[in-house]
This record gives sequence, C-alpha cells and structure tokens, in this order.
Amino acid sequence: MASRLMALWQWVDARMPSLAQEYRKHLTEYYAPKNFNFWYYFGSLAMLVLVIQIVSGIFLTMNYKPDAALAFGSVEFIMRDVPGGWIIRYVTRPGFDVLSRSLPAHVPRAALRLVPPATRAAVDLRRADLSLPDGRGVLRLPAALGTDVVLGAQVIVNLFDSIPFIGPDVALWLRGDYVVSDATLNRFFAFHVIAIPLALLGLVVVHLLALHDVGSNNPDGIEIKKKKDASGKPLDGIPFHPYYTVKDIVGVVVFLAVFCLVMFFVPNMGGYFLEANNFIPADALKTPAHIAPLWYFTPYYSMLRSVPPLFLSQFPGVLVMGMAVLILFFLPWLDRSP
Repeated sequence: MASRLMALWQWVDARMPSLAQEYRKHLTEYYAPKNFNFWYYFGSLAMLVLVIQIVSGIFLTMNYKPDAALAFGSVEFIMRDVPGGWIIRYVTRPGFDVLSRSLPAHVPRAALRLVPPATRAAVDLRRADLSLPDGRGVLRLPAALGTDVVLGAQVIVNLFDSIPFIGPDVALWLRGDYVVSDATLNRFFAFHVIAIPLALLGLVVVHLLALHDVGSNNPDGIEIKKKKDASGKPLDGIPFHPYYTVKDIVGVVVFLAVFCLVMFFVPNMGGYFLEANNFIPADALKTPAHIAPLWYFTPYYSMLRSVPPLFLSQFPGVLVMGMAVLILFFLPWLDRSP
C-alpha cells in the first residue's frame, strides 16, 4: 500500500509539481516554534468546524426551501423524512456554536502574542493575525458571526436602518421589499449559504498563506529565525508536519468525542443551541413572548442596549458594536509594552 501511495504521489508530482512545492512550503518544510501550548489548538479546530459547517450545510440546502410558507415545513421534512437529515441538522447547529467559541479563543491568543515592538512597524504590515491594512485574521470573526446573524432578518435590517441619511435606502435594498417577505428570505439565504461563507473561506486561505510567509509567534517570544544550522533550518523550530499535525489530531479526536456526545445526546443543549422558538412556525402577526439573542451575540446586544439613542436613532449603539470588533485592528499600535 505504501509503495502504491508513493507511486500515486510521484504521478501527481510529475504532472503538478507546484502541488508538491506548496505541500513542502506549508507542511514539511514550514518550521514552527517548539513551544506551542494548548491555546494553539483553537486555530485548527476553528478550521475543522468551518469545513464541517460547509459540508453539512451543502446537504441541508438540498432539501431546504427558502420560502415564507414552506421553510418551516422543509425543516420538519429534513428532520423526519430525509434519510440522515436529523443528524446533518444536529451537526450544523451545535457546530456553529463550537465555531463561535473557537474563534474568540483564537483571536485573543494571537493578540496577546504580538511580535516585539522593535520589529512591529515592519512586520505588522504583513502580519496575518492583526494588522490595520488587511486584518485578515480579525475579519474572520465578524464574517463568521455575520453568517449566523443574517438569519435574524428583521434585526439585521433594523441595524442598517439606523445609519443616518442612507440607512432607510440600505434597509430597503436588503429587504427587497417594504416589509420582510419572500424576497428578504431569499436574499438572506443567499448571503448565509454563498456570499459570506465564500468570503470567510477566502479570508482563511489568505490568513494561512500570510501567516506562513511571516511565521508563527509563540508564548515565550522566541524568534526562531535568529539561530539556524548549516542548511538554514531554525534550531529553535520543528517542522509543522508531522509534529504539529499529529498534535492537532489529538485535539481533533478529543473535540470530536465531545462533539458526538453533544450531537447524539443533548443536541439542543437545553435550549442554548436550538431555542424553543425554532420549533414554532413563524407568525408575522405575533411576536414571541421571550426574545433573547444567541449567547455569542449577548455582548453586542448589551452594548446596543446600554448606549442611549440619539435623536430617536439607535445608531450610537450600532457604532459601539462595530467598534468592539474594529478596535482589534489597532492593537499592534495601541500596545506599547516591551
């Protein structure tokens, strides 16, 4: 089997040598610090869950109908009549909650491990995790949250409606109608399954490419490129593959064990993953008695409520919500600690 796999690899390499070059550049010949700790698991876990979300989402879209009259029935059809439909839905819903935990754990880890101030001015312009010109790593957080927030059509439309001068026109364009209707559902469905996930995937790819160009930081701040052997390999680094791929597999196995326990035994997590309102058909004439944001939107909801309106407009609260994410772009310049 090993000889056959090697023959297959040589066949591919002969016809597509750039693939082997990228494999060596980003895995076997990419040297990373030796002292990565537990917090570095969350980057690979976030990417794994993103792949799970995309694959399971593709199967869900095959049976879901983005129609005001048929949407709820199509979800029931997926759960009861589609072979394996229930497990695909239960993979998708808790999966996003896991992604919403992994990214907030991954971004602050990168923020706390910035490069030394002496090299910051030159490096931050190219850094993959936090930089003002591109900020690819930081952008993944609002992109991921945006994938889910578009499901709350009226809420997201009202946020844009609060923007001075252009708000009402933007809200009308988003809805596609003067009220939330089939046009709104179709537009938001397109954002949810195509536009934002594609943008998120592109950001992840660019993030990884840029990260491997600059190199990973580490808890002790050791610059592994300072000391190299005769062949130019960092003495304080180890190849990403097989060392960190094996280490990440350990984290993936533990994660999948916990994920399967949730998926098979407590997929609703007492209403935290799938709220009670998801089991009630939508009624345009009746507002649910208890409305609360999903747990990962709670901080932003608190900001929105705590900032008083200005001239009957909630735009100040919306502005504070946006700045809560945008401030991450400025951390390399705000942090002056040696």
